Amino acid sequence: MRVFKKKGELTRFQILAEIAENQPHIRQRDIAEKLGVTVQAVSENIKALTNQGYIEPGDGRSYYKLTKKGLEKLKREAITLRKYADSVLETMSTYKSTWPAIAKENLKKGDEVELFMEDGILYAKKRKNGQAHGKVLQDAEKGEDVALTELSGLINLRKGRATILVLPRINEGGSRAANLQKIKKIYNQGYDKVGIMGTVARAAANKLNLRVDFEFATPEATLAAAKRGLDVLVLAVGKMSKSIARKLEEENIEYKIENVTKT
Repeated sequence: MRVFKKKGELTRFQILAEIAENQPHIRQRDIAEKLGVTVQAVSENIKALTNQGYIEPGDGRSYYKLTKKGLEKLKREAITLRKYADSVLETMSTYKSTWPAIAKENLKKGDEVELFMEDGILYAKKRKNGQAHGKVLQDAEKGEDVALTELSGLINLRKGRATILVLPRINEGGSRAANLQKIKKIYNQGYDKVGIMGTVARAAANKLNLRVDFEFATPEATLAAAKRGLDVLVLAVGKMSKSIARKLEEENIEYKIENVTKT
């Protein structure tokens, strides 16, 4: 359905509506304040509407009146807008919000399930006493993605923690100046996800044969993993570590920073 397809059509419709409601005496400034646009924008649109024969100006800057053609245009576009709004409301009345999860077991359409996080992944299984629950929309086998609706309740989830290892920059010696033994010792403590940021970090990870889960959009990936309850280790070069720390601080994620330059 065509609804104010061209740029500025909505503003001109609103101006016509304001004039129709308040004619013949209405100031451009009043229209501008009501619509949240500039007086200049109102003036330019009124000029265009007048040239098109929709508005009839009178004496003075505060006199505007809709012509018969203008009234027909306003009525026609109001009806179009109402039809569009009705179609949206009809769609919303049948709309069901759906969410995906991984089926922990075979599930059937209509099953009541409980939801839980495991290794940062949302799972669903037949409901027993879980605080978060929903209803299955279609059959799904164990391990498949399953569509859920009617979600309610809360998922018990602790926030993860992050450890950021700051490596020397290339002009400080790069990976050759990094304390690889210390990095390996910290890595061996065990982390759910490991990320790197910067070429020096990639070189250090290669030397130590570290498992790397992500190395692009590292601040965002670190935050996303920690918010899902995962503990994260990140190797970052120099001041790159600050961008990661800022992201974590914004969401009150616990983290610590360690310098791993050789002393």
